[in-house]
Amino acid sequence: MSRTVVIPLGELELRFSRSGGPGGQNVNTRSTRVEVVFDVAGSPSLGPRQRARVLSKLAGRLDTEGNLRVVASEERSQAQNRELALGRLRDLLAEALRPDPPPRRPTKPSKGSVERRLASKRARGRIKRERSSVPED
Repeated sequence: MSRTVVIPLGELELRFSRSGGPGGQNVNTRSTRVEVVFDVAGSPSLGPRQRARVLSKLAGRLDTEGNLRVVASEERSQAQNRELALGRLRDLLAEALRPDPPPRRPTKPSKGSVERRLASKRARGRIKRERSSVPED
């Protein structure tokens, strides 16, 4: 598996539509909402292991054809929304392709540390017992 994946813009489908929210007349006349669709299942830029990893990691975000869809409509400019959407797609793919951390091997405390812990508990209990007992006259 390679360290970097380069996806050409030709593999991405960019769709533009009217965005909701503030913006005045700009909202009514300009298509500023950007939707980026990436065909993970059919992408020649991903190797077979990379494709399988992305499909499994992002299974909840893919549609039935294996397309990953990212939308941005926060900004009032189409160019800014396009950069936002492409950045989100880049981050999603980078996170999905990041290798998993090694599994944690469970350990147990050493005999010495267990004995020290129990000895300190006994000492603390002895201190408390001595504190509460009052000798009778």
